[in-house]
This record gives sequence, C-alpha cells and structure tokens, in this order.
Amino acid sequence: MARPHRRLLGAAALACAATLALSGCAPEPDPAPAPSATPEPSRAPTPTPEAAPAPEFDRTAHSIDDPASVWVVSNKLRPLDPVDFAPADLVMPEGVENEFAQPLRAEAARAVEAFIAAAAAEGHGVRIISAYRDYATQVSLYDGYVARDGQEAADAYSARPGHSEHQTGLVVDLDDHGDCYLAACFADTPAGSWLAEHAAEHGFIVRYPAGKQEVTGFMPEPWHFRYVGTGLAQEMRSTGTATLEEFFGLPAAPGYAA
Repeated sequence: MARPHRRLLGAAALACAATLALSGCAPEPDPAPAPSATPEPSRAPTPTPEAAPAPEFDRTAHSIDDPASVWVVSNKLRPLDPVDFAPADLVMPEGVENEFAQPLRAEAARAVEAFIAAAAAEGHGVRIISAYRDYATQVSLYDGYVARDGQEAADAYSARPGHSEHQTGLVVDLDDHGDCYLAACFADTPAGSWLAEHAAEHGFIVRYPAGKQEVTGFMPEPWHFRYVGTGLAQEMRSTGTATLEEFFGLPAAPGYAA
C-alpha cells in the first residue's frame, strides 16, 4: 500500500511545479544592476586673457630736423634748415581774436581754434598775441632787442633769426587781456593755469617751462604754446617730460654754438 501513496505524492509535486511555472509563481530573476554614470572629464579652468600691452610710442614717426615737420626741434644749437624756411600751408585762424592778424600752419590753426574755444567754455577769454613770424621779421625784432638791451640779454628771451620757433608756423603766444602780457606771472593767472593744464589735449606744450632754462636756452615763457600734435603732447605729459630736448634725448642748448 505504501508505493501507490508515494506515486501520488510525486505526481502531486510535479503538478504543482508545472502550475507554478505556468502561473508565474516561479521566483523572478534578480534585477540587472543599474548602469553606473560615466564621470564627466574634469575641465581645466579657462585662463583669463591678459590685456595686450600698449604699443610703445614711436619717437621716429616724424622728423625732428625737417622744418616742415610738426616735431621739428629748433633751439640755440639747432637752427632751421634752411634758416629762412617758410611754411607752405599758412592760414588764418578763424573765430578767434588775433592781435596782429598773424597766420599759422593749417593744422596748428585748427588746433588753436579748438583750444581757445575750450578755454572760453570754461570762462577764460583768450586771444592770440603772436603767431607766425617770417625770417625777415625775426631779424628786425632781434636786432631791435640787441640795440635796446645788448646781445647777452636779448639772447635770453629772443631767438636769433633762423632759430625761432615762431618761424615754423607752429607757435602761438596767448594772453587773457590781463596784467601779465608776455610776463612770467601769466603762469599764475586762472587762464594761464588752465591753458597749461589742458594744452596736451589740443596738441600743445608749454615750450619754455620754468626751471628748464639750461635745457631750452630761454627764460620761462608760460604764454608760448608750441603745437606738436596730441600724440606727442600727451606722451610727454604721461611720461612727465617737460621739454622736447629731453624727450628726444638731444643735448641741452643753453647757448649758441658761436
């Protein structure tokens, strides 16, 4: 009797197993592991671009020997060549008071018009009291000063013919209708102070500054403004260079060669 019972139990087990398989009773397989995230490659920090260095000022851009150059340097050791040089582009400044109706080179004329207009906008009434003087005029002036004061004294404040910056057509003497007409005290007037401070913005320099007589050869002339262009004027200001002689590495010119 035992054998039939075992057969029934075995059949029952097989039937149950078949039922489980068909009904989903079988254990589910382990879920597949989630794919691990691939780490992103580390990014190198973007370097901060360095500012490009400012280009070096080109001190050879214009001649300092050619009398027609806006950078020409004339002093007691550097006469104009030729000594009777006359600019070819003289024009009258427009819209400004000009005591002796003297012209300037065109570029300087336009610049001084803007310079005087800017001064007027700040409350300073300024006029031209001297501009271009030709060689013959300088001969007459210089000879008159020598006759009056002697050559040594005249050489301290007046250029000999052929050495005058006024002959280049790039110079204006300015005045404010005050009491310091062609006098050292012009430097301390409101107009004189403003002009000196803002000259470079308009392409001018005070050509004969105080304390530089042994370099330029001339007593201080705070009224004497030389046009050199805004590039050079602003470079001289930014480098703290007071004279053309020092800027271009030229010998000091306290006196004439002969």
